[in-house]
Amino acid sequence: MPRVSASLPVFPWDTLADATALAMSHRDGIVDLSVGTPVDDVAPVIQEALAAAGSAPGYPATAGTPSLRASAVAALERRYGIIGLAESAVLPVIGTKELIAWLPTLLGLGSDDVVVVPELAYPTYEVGARLAKVPFVRADSLTQLGPQSPALVFLNSPSNPTGKVLGVDHLRKVVGWARERGVLVASDECYLGLGWDAEPVSLLHPSVCDGDHTGLLAIHSLSKTSSLAGYRAGFVVGDQAVVAELLAVRRHAGMMVPTPVQAAMVAALNDDEHERLQRERYERRRATLLPALKASGLTVDDSEAGLYLWATRGESCRETVAWFAQRGILVAPGEFYGPRGAQHVRVALTATDERIAAASQRLTT
Repeated sequence: MPRVSASLPVFPWDTLADATALAMSHRDGIVDLSVGTPVDDVAPVIQEALAAAGSAPGYPATAGTPSLRASAVAALERRYGIIGLAESAVLPVIGTKELIAWLPTLLGLGSDDVVVVPELAYPTYEVGARLAKVPFVRADSLTQLGPQSPALVFLNSPSNPTGKVLGVDHLRKVVGWARERGVLVASDECYLGLGWDAEPVSLLHPSVCDGDHTGLLAIHSLSKTSSLAGYRAGFVVGDQAVVAELLAVRRHAGMMVPTPVQAAMVAALNDDEHERLQRERYERRRATLLPALKASGLTVDDSEAGLYLWATRGESCRETVAWFAQRGILVAPGEFYGPRGAQHVRVALTATDERIAAASQRLTT
């Protein structure tokens, strides 16, 4: 029988069993900074919207409700300065990880195509290529690709894991290069609202694409900014023709966001206050953890935005993971994200204030 899993890498976090056990043995308990899962309660306004839509009996709208599409367009303009979007250019997805993992398949890519992923990247970009049986290459610079024209280029700014922000000039060069070759660019922007030392900008911002969204997709998640990871709430937006093609395939495949979740998304997109409060929580945790990492002798690279600190002790990342685990702290080895991460670890800000304070104390005592 065919085995799809045979073509996929080992799920990275399954390799942390020993480090997890060591960290859990700490007398004051584990501080788990290895994953980016939210820990803060969902805002009441969102919970209420979810509950109010709980009696909806029919199938969800694959394209999204009109109110959801309108709210997404309005929020993107209000929060990130993205203008000129049509509501038909918005498509809700069952969490952006789902969309990223299946995008090469949904686009009909095959073995004659190539997908480009960042050199240090969230593993799901590679997984999406593998699921579609499409060759992939790791590249941050277009010059690395030589004469080849890939079918799809993934961007991620702010980056997971490094927190690096791609500037307007860099993004403009990518857009120009891709349009000369007819290449689709998909930008994962789930950390766009979490800039600290740099101001992230969307691929769809007029300063990047001159208001022309042809050949461009931006992928947005409410998991981080609204703590909706458990709701699986996200959307893709951009080139109307590409979005229409994705919609057509997703309708056949039954890839629909549940109606109550769509209602919750409307509430989240319409309310900027809860997003501001969540951002302040992460900013406060970063202000506690960043100096503690530096005081303990680690070097923190990039980390300009997003929910992670990209740190190194100048040794194998697994040795650094063990060093943290001895202090009851679990972090992610940089090799999860590509060969260039071999001497770094990713330290997440997604823990309670109390656990972040505990980690800081352990690092500095």
